[in-house]
Amino acid sequence: MYWGAFMRMRDVRVLILLAAGLLAGCSTASKLGDTVSTTTDGAASSDTTGSIVTQPAEQTTPAPGLEPPPDLSTPGLTGDDPNDDVSLGKKYFRSNDYGLAEKSFRSAVEKHPRDAEAWVGLAASYDRLRRFDLADRAYAEAFRLIGPTTELLNDEGFSYMLRGDYARAHKLLQQAAAKDPTNRYVQANLQLLDDSIRQHKPVQ
Repeated sequence: MYWGAFMRMRDVRVLILLAAGLLAGCSTASKLGDTVSTTTDGAASSDTTGSIVTQPAEQTTPAPGLEPPPDLSTPGLTGDDPNDDVSLGKKYFRSNDYGLAEKSFRSAVEKHPRDAEAWVGLAASYDRLRRFDLADRAYAEAFRLIGPTTELLNDEGFSYMLRGDYARAHKLLQQAAAKDPTNRYVQANLQLLDDSIRQHKPVQ
């Protein structure tokens, strides 16, 4: 249930899918652009989930000829072209092919280092590959670009659930809930965390 940071990152790209939650496969409750997400039953889904990810802002269509060219200095610019690296990363993430998702998102951040959506997708992919050291770096870059959004806090909270660090996961999810108490992805992850602790069952 990731990519939430795929991310209301679209509120910042005007933005976000960290699955998540890119990103977020397993049991996350964030949205990777509302496309890379996962359900709490562990099955990958394209819209009933959530790290590696966000809730896209409503889009308006500019009058013909008035749409400005992309500004590559602002975060969250790729992901609309079905053939770009971010879109391919989301596709691979939804298919649980986290290796190819990581490759696509890594290519995206190399080309567009200020694209927060790409960084969240990359972080969510690293989470699924259990490369948490690299996930931390990607999350840090996303936070640097857009700050502690609800989606980013949620996705990183799920990341710590995967690591078994439930205390830190709870702290991050509570911060996300404080920002958006009605966010269903955050609430789903809090419930998942509670169930995992109660049942002594690790989050997958």
